Amino acid sequence: MPEATGEQVLVRVHASSVNAHDWHMLRGKPYITRPSAGWTRPKRTVLGLDAAGVVEAVGPAVTDLAVGDEVFGSRSGAFAEYVSGKNFVQKPATLSFEEAAAIPTAGFTALQALRDKAAVQPGDHVLVNGAGGGVGTFAVQIAKAMGAEVTAATSGGNLELMRSLGADHVIDHRRENVADGSVRYDVILDVGGQPSLGRLARVLSPTGRLVIIGPGNGQWIGPIARILGAVVRSRFSTQQLIPFLAHVDRDDLLVLRGYVEAGAIRPVIDRTVPFEQIPDAIRHVEAGKARGKVVITREAFPTDA
Repeated sequence: MPEATGEQVLVRVHASSVNAHDWHMLRGKPYITRPSAGWTRPKRTVLGLDAAGVVEAVGPAVTDLAVGDEVFGSRSGAFAEYVSGKNFVQKPATLSFEEAAAIPTAGFTALQALRDKAAVQPGDHVLVNGAGGGVGTFAVQIAKAMGAEVTAATSGGNLELMRSLGADHVIDHRRENVADGSVRYDVILDVGGQPSLGRLARVLSPTGRLVIIGPGNGQWIGPIARILGAVVRSRFSTQQLIPFLAHVDRDDLLVLRGYVEAGAIRPVIDRTVPFEQIPDAIRHVEAGKARGKVVITREAFPTDA
């Protein structure tokens, strides 16, 4: 049983969700992650980053949460019965635990990429490339909330979903060329990792910002080459190509909660599965088949014995 110390709260987990980070750490891929993830096996025996549940105890420095509060937030090891951490806030009253658990990591990534790295302004034309997954579905909604004109590029089965999330334009990347040059974008959020940076740069405005979230192909040099390519291109161009990795920020949880309460964003859940099916859930996300987020419920957690 973890303890709540300092600014931490102890949370009994009701739901969690799967992120790409989980399968990357589980597989040790790309291989550059192995010094931190583990050379021959995962260093962390409990995966998961997102959790929603009920506060069971609070540390002595906690002033804004109390035992019994329903919260959501981020903490490593979230595929567990209990977690303790300081990055939790009250969940929106309108959301279930499952919906709230779908928000943190994907929401952080979309918000920080659009606001902090791309500096999206009202009227900007934003392309979300790879819009059908967890990060992409939040990015479409947050970009719209920021006043942007949004184009969502995804597979054909997600087109109506993109329109329901507020996308102004949709592209079926299996039938249409995202980088055909017919439109220039002020901002491109590259979640999918394809096509090449050169092709994406051709549809970016001369002073546009391309924020790279999805890694490049390959398990050895590919992801590194994509990052280095972005750095080199930016030095010799008026365009900005920006590799990006999100960070946990409690204040941004409050921002995301505000978006939910204002009706600006809603979680998209591909499926909800019990604890015992976490391996299958990770495989589903790893295969790129998830439409939005895959959520883990606590009903089947080995608790209450």
